[in-house]
Amino acid sequence: MNFTPLARPIFKAVDTHTLRAADDTERTQRRVLRQLLEYGKDTQWGRQYRFSSASTPAEYAERLPVNGYETFRPYVMRMLGGEKNVLCPGAVSRYAQSSGTSGGKSKYIPLPHRSLHRCHYAGSSAAVARYLSLYPDSRLFSGRSLILGGSYANELSLSPKIKVGDLSASLIDCINPIVNMFRAPGKKIALMSDWSKKLPQLVEATRRANIVSLSGVPSWFLAVLRGVLAAENATSLHQIWPRLEVFFHGGISFTPYRNLYDSIIDPARMRYMEIYNASEGFFALQASPDDEGLLLLADADIYYEFVPLSELDSDSPSAIPAWEVTKGETYALVITSSNGLWRYMIGDTVTIVDTAPLKIKIAGRTGAYINTFGEELMVCDAEAAMTRACAATGASVTDYTAAPVFTSATVKGHHQWAVAFDRRPADLQLFAETLDRELCNENSDYQAKRAGNIFLAPAEVTPVSQNAFDRWLLSTGKLGGQRKIPRLRNDREIIDRIIELNNNPT
Repeated sequence: MNFTPLARPIFKAVDTHTLRAADDTERTQRRVLRQLLEYGKDTQWGRQYRFSSASTPAEYAERLPVNGYETFRPYVMRMLGGEKNVLCPGAVSRYAQSSGTSGGKSKYIPLPHRSLHRCHYAGSSAAVARYLSLYPDSRLFSGRSLILGGSYANELSLSPKIKVGDLSASLIDCINPIVNMFRAPGKKIALMSDWSKKLPQLVEATRRANIVSLSGVPSWFLAVLRGVLAAENATSLHQIWPRLEVFFHGGISFTPYRNLYDSIIDPARMRYMEIYNASEGFFALQASPDDEGLLLLADADIYYEFVPLSELDSDSPSAIPAWEVTKGETYALVITSSNGLWRYMIGDTVTIVDTAPLKIKIAGRTGAYINTFGEELMVCDAEAAMTRACAATGASVTDYTAAPVFTSATVKGHHQWAVAFDRRPADLQLFAETLDRELCNENSDYQAKRAGNIFLAPAEVTPVSQNAFDRWLLSTGKLGGQRKIPRLRNDREIIDRIIELNNNPT
């Protein structure tokens, strides 16, 4: 049965609210901040920084510095031990273990009931609402959504009342029973921690289901979808799921994977919607198919601030509110949220695509870049260059990472790219040359350093197996639905380990 006509009026109201809030970012964001300060005023953090008497964004910014996660870590650890009213009201029983690391330690993001419902679930509802408004012919609620979930696996010894793991595990575990009727697979399989056992069960549980939508990280989803194709001896997912119509994707850039998905899905029958969600919150969504930027969700229980890149190295960086950003500029994102993270720099950089309404494009991570030779290469540069190199040479990739090769007595400094090819180029050297040229086209600093081969030698491409990337992720405890390979690093720790694993496959 198709329940979409019954759902449309509900989601129409959600979409109207989302767009109205975005049309007046300043008014909406000022209200959100007031609500969050009222929410947190009686916590230890709120009393320390006198939230009860902070009535304006300027007063809030004066009293509280921009913080990294290490500032919050001791407070979160107390909360994990059961202490109440620390960063947010009451006791918090759920935490998202972030895939990001700091000093080799995982980050634990509190997930109080308010944050789950007013931010994460509200963001998901806004994405569905926007999609239904864009596509009047959609039959989204005529079948099930295939959602890849994580697990509660973590390295801590905690009370049984405390649940820690992937954000998606808590989202699936706490989902509304009505919504759960339109989701696959069942919770038992969705929350399994061992992916070697989980993958075949995911395939078996979904290959004969009526799947109409996909939701998850593009890279790991490929393994599941290819497993379904193999099990059904099919070449296109539409042969198996004829009503499949949309993929809600996020976590990593979809651009390098587009051709791979087009090869297993009928492009004429498939739609894609990008979302920007993380352990810390649901931030933005694609407002229309041809949008370059993502619409910032101004009323998702998050107050946003933006740190200019010139301030990143400051001990006390200045941040500006959402209504003061400049189109075309790139900033580090700072959030204040009901999850108890107050003026928290999450580690992402975003470029402002438009200001009315506010639309952003993910530029990369604050620590994900290469700037060994003054080239200032960002992830967005790498993604664009890699996509064009693949298109020009007929290649496709599943994963890659890059790092500098430092200048020595025998080697001129350059960038090395470890690449897992799904379809290897006929001429690997031509691929490397094309990638190098596209990096020059994308980044003027890289181009300047490459001029005449004086300061920087051409890019080097080293083919590695996908298994090498998977084994590295497994060694870090991050293999699964939320896996993210660091694209750029300013050191060689990750790339050297991946190449080592590739050279020693057993």
